[in-house]
Amino acid sequence: MPSSPWTKPDTNTRPIAVIGGGVMGRRISMMWISAGFTVILCEKSGESDNAVGYVQEHKAEQAAKQGTEPAELKTTTNLQEAVSNAWMVIEAIPEKLQLKIDLLAKIDEIAPPDCVIASNSSSLRSGQMIVKTEKNYRICNGHYYMPPEQTYYEVMSCGYTDPNIFPFLMEKAAQAGFKPVHAKVDSTGLVFNRIWAAIKREVLLVMAEGVSDGQTIDEMFRSWFKAEKGPCLMMDTVGLDTVYNIEAVYTQQRGLDTTAMNWLKENYVDKGNLGAKHGKGLLG
Repeated sequence: MPSSPWTKPDTNTRPIAVIGGGVMGRRISMMWISAGFTVILCEKSGESDNAVGYVQEHKAEQAAKQGTEPAELKTTTNLQEAVSNAWMVIEAIPEKLQLKIDLLAKIDEIAPPDCVIASNSSSLRSGQMIVKTEKNYRICNGHYYMPPEQTYYEVMSCGYTDPNIFPFLMEKAAQAGFKPVHAKVDSTGLVFNRIWAAIKREVLLVMAEGVSDGQTIDEMFRSWFKAEKGPCLMMDTVGLDTVYNIEAVYTQQRGLDTTAMNWLKENYVDKGNLGAKHGKGLLG
């Protein structure tokens, strides 16, 4: 890989920019703020209130766990304001490739050259998002799960990422209470999500075929794996629209059967039943 112009940015005086204040964006923001990192959350006008409320509600408790002093959360609707001085930009918008391609192109234009641009995508590879970008040496996947309960953090190259970025990101993520993991080769779904996607798909098939219901599946799952939560509850928590978008990526890229995806769309997403976000979920 050719040498890159990337150098370590100043993380003490510059903020992190989180683009998207949905279920994941607000949780990611809360974790970094709780560890003392200033965050600028960029969200559409009128849609950041829930994210701010979540951060304010949980940051003190999380900071106490880490023995840190919470930093400041700032909000904006202006992408330029959010990223112009950021040391890291976290893309946390819906799992739709064209949206991410367009957003990363805008961020790449205005973010400082040493700013790391990390996509939180759980299924799309950052290498698919660099169609319109130029400074690809600082673009990568930086995927979070559902903090603060689940703190694994996976990083993966876009194919051009400066290798020095990975130990840097992993060190900073550990400071923020995450458990960093390096996905060492290009992969649709990174590490755990590849395994989790197969579990979700089979659960949806069991329900689609009328074999069993969500409550029974979750009860058996918790018993077998000594887990606190079952797969249906976890899907409801993330949002069934997000589950559908992720499954659509796997189905298209791996040539998988579409039965589970279509059933979820027809019976839940199209009806506005998205789990914890809105309406009913797999658990009713």
